[in-house]
Amino acid sequence: MEVVCQLCQADAITTRYFDDELCWVAECESCSVPMVVWKKHGAFPDPAAVEQMVQRLDEIARLVFGERPFRIDRVMRQIPDHFHAHARPRPTWLQ
Repeated sequence: MEVVCQLCQADAITTRYFDDELCWVAECESCSVPMVVWKKHGAFPDPAAVEQMVQRLDEIARLVFGERPFRIDRVMRQIPDHFHAHARPRPTWLQ
């Protein structure tokens, strides 16, 4: 039985904010925050690609969160073998 990567499938089931040849940014199905996903399967894109993807996520997060502070979370918890990162709002007690 072949295991299919959920991020490689790229089902557009939530709001899709951006999509190009490198990555896509959408609302995370699990945590409802903006998430960037590398279009190639793997956990370690080259640093220039990571920088470009994080920049795109930062741009989208600024639109989504407005003035609310946020942070970029690059810990890949549920899908550790496919690069993705989340933009998470900072808790109000940290602001």
